[in-house]
Amino acid sequence: MTFWQKLFSHKNKINTVVICVLACLALSGCANPFKGGKDSISVVLTTGFAEDEVFRIEDISCSLAEVELYLVNTQNSYQSTLGGSIWDADPGLTESLKTSCLARLAQIKTMVLLAQHNGIMLDDSEKKAAQNAAKEYYESLSEADIKAMDNVTCDTIQTLYEEQALAGKLYEYTIRDINPEVSDDEARTLTVQQILLKTYETDDSGNRTEMSTDSKAKVYSKMKEIQAQLDEGASFESMVETYNEAEEGTVSFGKGEVDVNLETVAFNLSTDQISDIIETEDGYMLIKCVTTFDKEETELNKVRIAEERRSQAFAEEYDEFAKGLTREINSQLWDSITLCDDPEVTTKDFFDIYNKYFED
Repeated sequence: MTFWQKLFSHKNKINTVVICVLACLALSGCANPFKGGKDSISVVLTTGFAEDEVFRIEDISCSLAEVELYLVNTQNSYQSTLGGSIWDADPGLTESLKTSCLARLAQIKTMVLLAQHNGIMLDDSEKKAAQNAAKEYYESLSEADIKAMDNVTCDTIQTLYEEQALAGKLYEYTIRDINPEVSDDEARTLTVQQILLKTYETDDSGNRTEMSTDSKAKVYSKMKEIQAQLDEGASFESMVETYNEAEEGTVSFGKGEVDVNLETVAFNLSTDQISDIIETEDGYMLIKCVTTFDKEETELNKVRIAEERRSQAFAEEYDEFAKGLTREINSQLWDSITLCDDPEVTTKDFFDIYNKYFED
């Protein structure tokens, strides 16, 4: 997976994959980079904008067409997976989506400035790839799509693709000499079978409510009964099938990936050993160690940890550069932007087409 796929893939967000680069950047997630805060960049609100100019960072600007392109593609990507009614479930989702797109574009523009600062440019083949990608995407658009994206042009699409490619090239340049050593112990991944009895309830909207003390006590008593059956010789596998309330009966994890109480117990079990009852944020658990060292998963975890460290190194350079920049936002234009409600607007392939032309 390319840097840009990891950094900005809408599919990753939908599946809640942890994107270590975004997590490390000071202006990550849905944080609005044009509002105050300890991580915000100096902001100057001004009236000296072009009619279609949404924001400006130093001497690089972002147009309404660019914002609408990101917004429409991201909106349609979510809707294709979760359905068009998702925006009705939580009114705050609309603003979160807008702010997420704003943050993405602000990060891109900042990274372009940093690339220029470091003398990094696209070569002719990369520019040609951006041109071809833009042509393919533009030709896929309907008249309704183009209109919804403020009459976006092929040239604007090509510029966005070039900026994305330059941001990815900057990242690879920055981490080129960073090869962190990760030990087996640090990356060790184990596999357990689990029985979870939840100590919370969820309503139809997915909102979580903790059980009362009395209800938790009843859950604990039930877990004690399960433990007694295991002590009497019942198979752990059958108890998992009968009682487990977690989505999976067998899971693999490394250090820092699960509840701290679960981690502490799990990493001190030997193969086939069954734990005592563990209290976690989700409920009471019993686990059985399947393997104390999953070699394949450990090797994958080494790669993930190494990439996190490279991303952190990049984030440090990014933050140091970005904190001195001035950002200006056209508040009136930004506030007027809304989600598209035209069913004829279906485009959602902008990011996928980029990945097609700029894969590793």
